[in-house]
Amino acid sequence: MSSVRLAVLQMRGNETRDSNVDRTIRRIEQAADEGAQVICLQELFTGPYPCQAEDHRIFAWAESIPGPTTERLAAIAKARQIVIVVPLFERRAAGLYHNTVAVLDADGQIAGIYRKMHIPDDPLFYEKFYFTPGDLGFRVIPTRYAKLGVGICWDQWYPEAARLFALAGAEILLYPTAIGWIHAEKAEFGQAQHDSWQTIMRSHAIANGIWLGAPNRVGVEQELEFWGGSFIASPRGQIVASAGHQDEATVIADCDLALSDEVRTHWPFLRDRRIDFYQDLTRRWID
Repeated sequence: MSSVRLAVLQMRGNETRDSNVDRTIRRIEQAADEGAQVICLQELFTGPYPCQAEDHRIFAWAESIPGPTTERLAAIAKARQIVIVVPLFERRAAGLYHNTVAVLDADGQIAGIYRKMHIPDDPLFYEKFYFTPGDLGFRVIPTRYAKLGVGICWDQWYPEAARLFALAGAEILLYPTAIGWIHAEKAEFGQAQHDSWQTIMRSHAIANGIWLGAPNRVGVEQELEFWGGSFIASPRGQIVASAGHQDEATVIADCDLALSDEVRTHWPFLRDRRIDFYQDLTRRWID
């Protein structure tokens, strides 16, 4: 398709799984009523952000894929003929958990999954305690409306990941996110942190000549204030639609996929790459 209507949902996550899924379904239906064809939810959308502490009880929040949440949303995807990008706390096997996205195609089938590759370990973001790094690589997931490259939160800081998605044929990059301010740091660093977050993803859009959507959660959860700011950027890096920092929102934009070819002929970064001299990118450091 030459044009795809993309929606990214910015929501709070303080309630129970069933409640969060119920509220999200209502927002999905509303976005579909507005013509959205691809709808991306925020990272770990079914509950509160789980990684502010290392607590073994929280593993009980995980679920299988397919599982109860994907089954509910698959019915919506099929009925409304939409693609839904569903980020979940995945229980893959006993003792093996991932931070995962399942992409539900417009026929209700799972078009593909992505498991978060880069796992952070920062104050109040203790994800290494819960999640095994992904083992599927940076695969593009074909859907009825577009080929999707889906990373998750911390993945969004890595230009290598965005480039690999683009080289594999992605038409839209998506980064479901849970990022926010630590209360004690917001006054001093808050604006710069948000600006850096937005800038790095706009840079991915520019460097790869590709559409990009970033849904972030919003609201206060214990010691974190998730800053929202969800947005959609064009292949020129322009923010074409965005949300504020305080409220839930649905961010929608029409993505002209043909624009990528136009932009890449004016900014031919892919043409001029010196792939014959990039071998050292696979090294940790060059001594």
